[in-house]
Amino acid sequence: MEKIALVTGCSSGIGLETALALARDGYFTYASMRNTGKSSEIEEIAKKENLPLKVIQLDVDNKDSIKNAISQIIREKNRLDVLVNNAGYGIFGCLEDISVEELKEQFETNFFGVVRMIHESAPIMRAQKSGSIVNVSSVAGRIGFPGSPAYISSKFALEGLSESLRYELSQFGINTIIIEPGVIKSNFFKSMKFPKNPKADSPYKELTEKVVGGIKMMAEMGTHPKEVANTIVKVLKEKNPLPRYPVGNDAAMFLEAKKMKTDIEFENYLKKELF
Repeated sequence: MEKIALVTGCSSGIGLETALALARDGYFTYASMRNTGKSSEIEEIAKKENLPLKVIQLDVDNKDSIKNAISQIIREKNRLDVLVNNAGYGIFGCLEDISVEELKEQFETNFFGVVRMIHESAPIMRAQKSGSIVNVSSVAGRIGFPGSPAYISSKFALEGLSESLRYELSQFGINTIIIEPGVIKSNFFKSMKFPKNPKADSPYKELTEKVVGGIKMMAEMGTHPKEVANTIVKVLKEKNPLPRYPVGNDAAMFLEAKKMKTDIEFENYLKKELF
């Protein structure tokens, strides 16, 4: 039986590579994105390699857009085996520099976008008595640091949601898996946002600049998004997947340090690493 996958946020980076990797592995893959005008790269590769991949419009912030996309998939394929919740972005700025509205916008995409996707997808998988939901979190979903509390909070929330879903959905044969990339070589920093009304005299300006600069330097030597994609494909083959999978040497390093050190020791360690 043909297996069907849906990936969100496929215009670039992890989403693009994951959709291609799934298609290469035999899944009929729906590569979704908010703006299909950015689909030329993935469509050219899929055409060149003759992959079972189709680009569809899907905005995770829009309930009707999600319903339309899921309806199209069920109309065309009558099932959904894999959902990869990848769409998201980051806003940089310390908490006092970010408005409540900007914080809400961050959660709207990174957290509530995933909730909306699962609301539409889980009933299909329950009816099938099978399926896998892969939530692309971040090492920042396990480790807090300054300069991007909105992004980090949204990923912490996603981790908690995913853990709860493992209990709720496993009884119906549905796996819930968390992927935790470290710093990735992608256009994440090109699409990252900053406060709309920055304070010229912000007491956090220097700190934010140091953290962003440090992460950008790490990104130059970061993990390629293909590694994340390959991890997802590999995990989907496992009969009993683990709750979470860190990806990248930096992710493994930070998580191991957090496990081995006291909270204060880890704070001091992270200060040295990031700024």
